[in-house]
Amino acid sequence: MSKNTPKAIRGTQDIFGPDAEAFAFVVETFERVRKLYRFRRAEMPVFEKTEVFSRAIGETTDVVSKEMYSFEDRGGDSLTLRPEFTAGIARAYLTNGWQQHAPLKLATHGPLFRYERPQKGRYRQFHQIDAEILGTGEPQADVELLAMADQLLKELGIEGVTLHLNTLGDAESRDAWRAGLIDYFEAVSGELSEDSQERLHKNPLRILDSKDPRDKAFVADAPKIDHFLSEEALAFFESVTSGLDAAGVKWKRAESLVRGLDYYRHTAFEFIPDEGSAAADALGSQSTVLGGGRYDGLMESLGGPATPAVGWAAGIERLAMLVGEKSEGPADAIIVIEDSSDVALVRGYAALKSLRLAGLSGELIAEGSPRKRYDKAVRRSPNAIVSFSENGHRISGDETTHPELERILGL
Repeated sequence: MSKNTPKAIRGTQDIFGPDAEAFAFVVETFERVRKLYRFRRAEMPVFEKTEVFSRAIGETTDVVSKEMYSFEDRGGDSLTLRPEFTAGIARAYLTNGWQQHAPLKLATHGPLFRYERPQKGRYRQFHQIDAEILGTGEPQADVELLAMADQLLKELGIEGVTLHLNTLGDAESRDAWRAGLIDYFEAVSGELSEDSQERLHKNPLRILDSKDPRDKAFVADAPKIDHFLSEEALAFFESVTSGLDAAGVKWKRAESLVRGLDYYRHTAFEFIPDEGSAAADALGSQSTVLGGGRYDGLMESLGGPATPAVGWAAGIERLAMLVGEKSEGPADAIIVIEDSSDVALVRGYAALKSLRLAGLSGELIAEGSPRKRYDKAVRRSPNAIVSFSENGHRISGDETTHPELERILGL
């Protein structure tokens, strides 16, 4: 590579070969599972007006204050590459009249952008799968989403992962908990990390998921949400947990689990690898596999009516790491042109078309010497090799497939 050749931007990646196949396997499995649960596909713009994210996510969050890729376009508008899906989905729900479809189950996937320190499984351009249920405040929606996530992980073959579950309560409960946390952490504020001191009055819940050892020393004894739950909030959470039990979804209570964005209410959850599992070893410190929760306060922050909603997202790169390398698999058949005759080449093209129309994979090799063409086909280990020459054809490979191939190819 020449010194003048541009390099990829830090925090981005080029995906190829087995890694790309693992990436595609995650997306294909997600698409199959979302259809089983009757989630409708949606696509949103990669960039939005900056206010969509600043108003929805919250000015005090790290995402808005430190991580967004924002720029001014030629018309003078401040735009931002989407750092997450939910805010854009909420904007689309309000501006496109999707309320008429409520309760609306949506699924999407694609690239997201955050300016943060690149590390294992985390990039500045990364990709997520995302599922949301909008327009329903019933706990059954939370159960539906979590059952879908649990089935997705199982169908991906990811083991040793447990659902960690908490409640953030309704608005009344959360406000009371927030006040209790401020009182508690104020007494030790001088011993907290600089980030937590800054968050203390802006977003004290964020201190609970701090990874700084100075904060962890105080988190264990911090007030728990259960002491502040209203009767309605407690009944909601109990309905979610009983629904999960009925659906066969295993879960673990995590009283300190919070979601880092301002719009969350009630259910908060993360699927986390079990200690010592292969999944934990693969992900290292980036332990969350899939996470989300209920965000009943989001639509109002964008100027819409009060609209309950719940959703989750998962990083495709992280899931692909857990899936492991995938091969593209052998071709059903490779067509080899044994000589340079036009007759053989035309027959080869026709055979390749018939093969693909029948739903079988294949490719054609017509370059190099006849011997090298055949050797190249053998090295790719297809299920069958169909060779054409001016004088006829021959099939090699699993003999049980020969009659079916001859029928498909019209030989």
